[in-house]
Amino acid sequence: MTPEAMARLDEFFGGFGGRGHPLLLLDYDGTLAGFRVDRFTARPWAGVRELLVGIQRQGRTRMVVITGRPAGEIAPMLELDPPLEVWGLHGAERILPDGRRTLEQAPAAAAAKLEELRSLLKRDALGGLFEDKANGVVMHWRGRSRQKAEEIERRTRELFEPLARMEGLALLEFEAGLELRAGRNKGGAVEAILAEAREVGPVAYLGDDFTDEAAFRVVGRLGRRGLGALVRREWRETAAEVWLRPPAELREFLQRWMLAGDLSARTV
Repeated sequence: MTPEAMARLDEFFGGFGGRGHPLLLLDYDGTLAGFRVDRFTARPWAGVRELLVGIQRQGRTRMVVITGRPAGEIAPMLELDPPLEVWGLHGAERILPDGRRTLEQAPAAAAAKLEELRSLLKRDALGGLFEDKANGVVMHWRGRSRQKAEEIERRTRELFEPLARMEGLALLEFEAGLELRAGRNKGGAVEAILAEAREVGPVAYLGDDFTDEAAFRVVGRLGRRGLGALVRREWRETAAEVWLRPPAELREFLQRWMLAGDLSARTV
């Protein structure tokens, strides 16, 4: 980690003694857990769940997972009690800790077009892994050979890109996949969370993928009390301020969060 990044983290955690409750926003795949071709085997990095439990037990931080997955998949992965609030489908779906669920509805014409596309891809998945979501359709090519991945991406773009011009639909690019979808993105989810929150203190968003960039930009508009952290083993250009290499630097970040929470509690 660069001296500039270390200084920025010192500044950020130094703000925990002020007014307001800290807000920790977390992506799941690639951030809290390593990627798996079978996403249901993607468990948190060693030690991460225990740190989240520690932060949760302090009772000061509001923790929210913002993920591309359906929101209901996160609680069984993290096994926290109570479960965390989750914004799934990149922000279009929300499940509260008490189980209440809301889903942003797509315009009728866009929903009909997505249904047509689902039927098509169930018959022919273009050689990739088709994922059916409540608000979109997804094509994955993770784990395929380079030549096969390029073919799947080309065929998927030919199918998805013309439809993305339709009102209510958008094309979302992520590593080893494309999604045609309706509804808010992760940046919109962060905006909604901030809009309803009262007396928010320091805010951090941790993510790894291109889909997290919208959230990094929203948090970046908060000034010094907002922090975007790119969590991945290889650097890439990003709107995040700091880069954390998992799992060690991710654990260090969460440990500092818990320590800052302890220190701020003693000053209240």
